[in-house]
Amino acid sequence: MDFSKLYHPNALNSFQFIAVVGAIMSGGAQLIIRLLDHAQPEGYNYLYLCWLALYIGGTLLNYFGKPSSGHHHHH
Repeated sequence: MDFSKLYHPNALNSFQFIAVVGAIMSGGAQLIIRLLDHAQPEGYNYLYLCWLALYIGGTLLNYFGKPSSGHHHHH
């Protein structure tokens, strides 16, 4: 099992990458909200659960999904 698919940016699939960037951006927004001394929106922390679910789903696809033979990147 290749654990680099969990953390190495080049090994992440789109779902994992979106989840990581989303969690970072949500954390940054939460920090700004606190620094500006504003009330955090109700349910804001559920965003992190959504990012986690997306990351786990992406990880499962990354490990167990089979690449489709019809999808190729052309340069």
